[in-house]
Amino acid sequence: MMKWIPVVLALLLTACSSSSSEKAYYQLPTLDSGNTTQQTAAQSGSLLASSTAPRSLWIEHVGVADYLAGSGVVYQTNDVQYVIAANNLWASPLDQQLQQTLTSYLRRGLPGWIVTGQQPEAGAQDRLNVEVTGFHGRYDGNAVISGYWTLSHDGQTTQRNFSFVLKQQADGYDALVRTLAAGWQQEASSIISQIR
Repeated sequence: MMKWIPVVLALLLTACSSSSSEKAYYQLPTLDSGNTTQQTAAQSGSLLASSTAPRSLWIEHVGVADYLAGSGVVYQTNDVQYVIAANNLWASPLDQQLQQTLTSYLRRGLPGWIVTGQQPEAGAQDRLNVEVTGFHGRYDGNAVISGYWTLSHDGQTTQRNFSFVLKQQADGYDALVRTLAAGWQQEASSIISQIR
């Protein structure tokens, strides 16, 4: 009988560890900010009506702080401690997701503009660089989005800091990622206002 106790314990430990090591992967959603059919029609109309070359915006770089650059979603457990999740992971690098969603928002919000993540071949263009210093959940049920961006436009440079603390609508990583996405969309709207 005593021979079976280590085997049973080993099986229980294996069962517990396999259920707790299930990984979840997260991708930032691009949130809908209105009727995209109307926006597409407005963009097409503004492009057809324009007789001059469209303005272009090059999103040169979107970077994240070192602690955000790993694959795990970050959670702040108290005023000085951060945990990088081992099982709740970004589906692709966070800086890439931020750049892709920012590009989508800017294309949608700047009709008649060419917004790209790759350097245009020629011609004058505006340049945008973004550094994200906070993009994580917090122990009080809030999501934190912070950083700064720099816009080069017609030989002038504008720099703006941003910092949001948004309340999560529910517990869990799904709600956290949705709240972070909403904050990122909010900052994209602020950038669009500055460019206009």
